Amino acid sequence: MKAMILAAGRGERMRPLTDACPKPLLAVGGKPLIVWHLERLAAAGFTDVVINHAWLGERIESALGDGRAFGLRITYSPEAPGGLETAGGIATALPHLGEAPFLVINGDVWCDWDPGEATALAARVDGRACRAWLLLVDNPPQHPDGDFHLAAGTPVSAVHADARVNGQRLTFSGIGIYHPGLLASIAPHTRARLAPLLREAMAEDAVIGTRHDGRWVDVGTPARLTALDDDLRASH
Repeated sequence: MKAMILAAGRGERMRPLTDACPKPLLAVGGKPLIVWHLERLAAAGFTDVVINHAWLGERIESALGDGRAFGLRITYSPEAPGGLETAGGIATALPHLGEAPFLVINGDVWCDWDPGEATALAARVDGRACRAWLLLVDNPPQHPDGDFHLAAGTPVSAVHADARVNGQRLTFSGIGIYHPGLLASIAPHTRARLAPLLREAMAEDAVIGTRHDGRWVDVGTPARLTALDDDLRASH
């Protein structure tokens, strides 16, 4: 199974920190955000990782190289200045990701979820009855209304875009498993958002999800970066 880390964002809310450093290379707990992901992926048995980039992408490639330092093989998917949004970036990288379901992680989040769970979950993403699996978390203070409803009852439940079912509205973590067919309508090198594709699939009951009760941080502002850095340094 392959993984992709999304690293093409400009990081406007993190300026001026991101004026000279791409957001995934900002350090927390003594190492860049993206390195936390790479180390977890390697520990979980992943070997092939695709990273897209746009803003200061050459610095990402220089810092991470071919991945051997992490026990991985890294392939890069460069994008034009400004990036392609999430779906556009994934669709452009599909030739590197193959025909099987793959794991995608936002490069600007920190999460203690174990990627080792991905293989069993991917077996349920068959491209027909199910086109995506999402990791959902409790709504953070900056996003109190959440994104999607997770049906109650089982550890892995159906995800809905509205309240058609008895469930809790949670926030999408930026971590998901997708079947390539989910992106079939997106031409490479075109800008496209992921949310509309997910909502279309949800309308056909083709998305499942899991609630994560562990630690997750959307590292979207300098204040949240500093707070996470302090916490990780204290705990490690």
